[in-house]
Amino acid sequence: METARDVLKVATVGGPHLRPYLSAARLSFRRQFAYPAATFWGLTTNLFFGALRIAVLLALFGARPQVAGFTPQDAITYTGLTQAFIGALSLFGWYDLMRTVHRGEVATELLRPHSFLGFWFAQDAGRAAAQFMLRGVTILALYALLWDLKLPEGPLGWVLTLLSAVLAWACGFAFRFLVNCAAFWSPDAVGIGRFAWALLGLCCGFLMPLAFFSAWFQNVLAWTPFPSMMNSTVEVWLGVKAGAEALGVLGVQAAWTVALLGLARFVLGRGLRRLEVAGG
Repeated sequence: METARDVLKVATVGGPHLRPYLSAARLSFRRQFAYPAATFWGLTTNLFFGALRIAVLLALFGARPQVAGFTPQDAITYTGLTQAFIGALSLFGWYDLMRTVHRGEVATELLRPHSFLGFWFAQDAGRAAAQFMLRGVTILALYALLWDLKLPEGPLGWVLTLLSAVLAWACGFAFRFLVNCAAFWSPDAVGIGRFAWALLGLCCGFLMPLAFFSAWFQNVLAWTPFPSMMNSTVEVWLGVKAGAEALGVLGVQAAWTVALLGLARFVLGRGLRRLEVAGG
């Protein structure tokens, strides 16, 4: 499909066409290792707030063995997963594209002989991979040592979880890119971004498992892409969705990813038509 081809060619073409995207991903990956002190304090903060979130969730259980199908072990694992994905999925905000538009740096990027959307896609892939290695894996390892972390069942469970996590990132990237495109219409789109990240945190299942919400709210969210940006991965990891159900979840994530990337391409095209840099 032509709409998604500009981005998906990052993974489908070879030779010299692929090199700029691989270089962008590699440099973005390496850049995340430049500030070890920030990584350390970020991990410390994640672990501290993760412990607080565990205490709050376990308080909901009381003497009950389950709440909305979740066991205490599931709740602890959910907390570990969501804390581990904060950096990789940029759940607290991502303003990189927005800043390049407001500063006029976007003009230089548009002169490069590659897909603008695809290049940002590759850069964010490198950033997300590094963040997950630095913070995500470490957080999960600490949770496994300090608490009773539940792991995916068998090799198939791990494969499905990995695929779901990649799709959660890709779907989230498309949403974040769309939000940042507001900079083409607003001289200060940060407020729009803050509202969008608050909405994302609630509706993707970061603040609280979506299973804990009312049935009507879950039904509404099922028609939106937000569960695909985190909640789906958590459910596949925990085994709430397994076998054919897990494959269905991955299919929904893939569909939303393609749809949002297509919408991002369309909105980007509209935004570039009205772009003015230094009066040009």
